[in-house]
Amino acid sequence: MRMRKSVTGIMVLLAAACTVNAQQTRSTVSTADGTESVAAPFTDTSAARVNLLSANQGAAGSRSFVLATPADSTETASASAFPAEPPSTPTPKLVFGPRDDYRWQVGVGLEIFRFQSSIINATAVGLNTTVTYFTNDWFAVEGNLVTAFAPTIYQNEHVKYFGGGGGIRVGSRKDRWEPWGHALVGGGHLQPQTAGYSKSALMVQAGIGVDYRLYARISLRGEGDWVYTDFFNSTQNNFQGVAAVVFHF
Repeated sequence: MRMRKSVTGIMVLLAAACTVNAQQTRSTVSTADGTESVAAPFTDTSAARVNLLSANQGAAGSRSFVLATPADSTETASASAFPAEPPSTPTPKLVFGPRDDYRWQVGVGLEIFRFQSSIINATAVGLNTTVTYFTNDWFAVEGNLVTAFAPTIYQNEHVKYFGGGGGIRVGSRKDRWEPWGHALVGGGHLQPQTAGYSKSALMVQAGIGVDYRLYARISLRGEGDWVYTDFFNSTQNNFQGVAAVVFHF
């Protein structure tokens, strides 16, 4: 009887051991069949394709590494939607210091006109007015008007001279001192009336001068001119000097 119980106990233990072994084998097979999640290799993931460093080639051939930043889609869209700003306007050619120069000049000044002829010899003082327009930084067209008056001659007769002409002017306009030269052709009118002679004659004027720029719109001018006339059926070589103020606009 005791022998039978011992055999029965041994058989129960063997059955329990077989059951545990069968469960372990089934768990191993399930894992091999892929029913449970297994981590994929690192090289097959998207993380392996992320480049955290970007190489920049320098001017001297050296490489510097900086953190790579993904492009912002909003900034990219804004850059493509709005064109780049146009380059700044180049500085004009007519420039003096920090200012832009002006093409028009009006000069108003005091004139001394020395007139010598076989009939009248006088030194007249008057007003000289000049209008100049520059087409570029060195060439201009010009017109002027001259009035001059001398002391009494011929029993209360005053010498009066009126002249005017048009021509060209050339000179530098890039520095504070602006030297120039001009040439004009026009006519002159002389009083008092002299019997047998015309009061009007041809006038040719040529001379040089210099302007000194005080401010952007104001200069001082000194000028000396040779003035040719043909009053009294003869020729005269006269001289005039001018001191003027020039306005730029």
